[in-house]
Amino acid sequence: MSGPLTKLKNAYHLLKSIDFAMLAKLSEKVDLPKVMESVGKMDDTQLNGLMKMLTSSSKKKELPPIEGDFYDLGAKLNAEDRALQLKVRAFMEKEIKPIVNEYWLKAEFPFEIIPKFRELNICGVTYDGYGCPNRSFLMEGIIAMEMARIDASVATFFGVQSGLAMGSVYMLGSEAQKQEWLPGMQQLNIIGAFGLTEPEVGSGTAGGLTTTAKREGDTWILNGQKKWIGNATFADVIVIWARDVDDNQVKGFLLRKDTPGFSVEKIHDKMALRIVQNGLITLKDCRIAESDRLQNASSFKDTARVLRMTRAGVAWEAVGCARGAYENALAYTQTRKQFGKPIAAFQLIQGHLVEMLSNLTAMQTMVFRLSEIQDAGGLKDEHASLAKVFCTLRTRDVVSRAREVMGGNGILLEYNVARFVADAEAIYSYEGTKEINSLIVGRAITGFSAFV
Repeated sequence: MSGPLTKLKNAYHLLKSIDFAMLAKLSEKVDLPKVMESVGKMDDTQLNGLMKMLTSSSKKKELPPIEGDFYDLGAKLNAEDRALQLKVRAFMEKEIKPIVNEYWLKAEFPFEIIPKFRELNICGVTYDGYGCPNRSFLMEGIIAMEMARIDASVATFFGVQSGLAMGSVYMLGSEAQKQEWLPGMQQLNIIGAFGLTEPEVGSGTAGGLTTTAKREGDTWILNGQKKWIGNATFADVIVIWARDVDDNQVKGFLLRKDTPGFSVEKIHDKMALRIVQNGLITLKDCRIAESDRLQNASSFKDTARVLRMTRAGVAWEAVGCARGAYENALAYTQTRKQFGKPIAAFQLIQGHLVEMLSNLTAMQTMVFRLSEIQDAGGLKDEHASLAKVFCTLRTRDVVSRAREVMGGNGILLEYNVARFVADAEAIYSYEGTKEINSLIVGRAITGFSAFV
């Protein structure tokens, strides 16, 4: 009798556990007898899989952290540098990220961030003295990456101020010029710009500058135009590069914003780096004192020294742009659901993500080593140019894939990838196009110059 009694007891407990109201609702949606028949035919493996699927939906899956530094290069930093990196990251997340889409859309600069930047005390990060931090080039690159990870426009503003403008004074100015300008620029009380590119002269600045400088006694008279000059519309001082009509050499001048004959017009309707205030500068018989000529800049070779230093920073900016796009896209795929599950669970999406991470990791290791060479004093033009070529090319690929995995939402600002897609195009071109930088590297590896 134990057999039948046991079956009756089991049936009784089963009936007690069934929610008949829920069962009635379920019977309206599915054919219960057919479901029971199908389940009854399942083997143990199939049943276990079914139960796993039914129970897993009730548990929240713990996902890995969003981390673009897959090889943990940050672990190579000392404690002080790592703390500064995280401080800059927190600043960008808190102060810049909430406002960046609004200002990017309006093509305006958020001047309220300048006093906040001052508190970070990172301007002129690699320079010694004049209130500057005197940190490594590696740290400068990491700061550029952290800024561009949130917004490439803000990173560009900072790169012009801290790198191109301050760098020109620091590397090529007299001691009196350094004392006059660098402390105020370091505190962002004085905003600088760098005027090299011209409306008809971009990559050919080494020998084709049309802006002229003519010396008359202790005064220089400058005439010409400069285009795409970041910070130009609100800068207090602009480094102007002009061709001396007497010796045909490129020289640098510190142009004060109130100089008669100087005017600047904001460039409108850009599709990239819209927060950066690029200007078209016109110089009409601008008279600049000899004391405002960069005393240690006598040819384009001196200009190139500044560009070599800052070109490495542009490669780091490209890495930051790619990292921001990758991390935002990865987060999106983990939460966006299609066909009943996050799209990150699909093979094609994972393929895109791995390609993005591969490019990003290669770029990061390249610029990390580049900065190590720079800190050791061995940086050459071809080193910086190779990094600029490779990183800006790979960034284009990363941001394109980031937009692709997000589908139509990838073109909306609110999803924080569309900006990176657009801004990558500007980074790809400025501070030397792919073609010009390729020729610099080509000359170094072949021994032949292919420049026209």
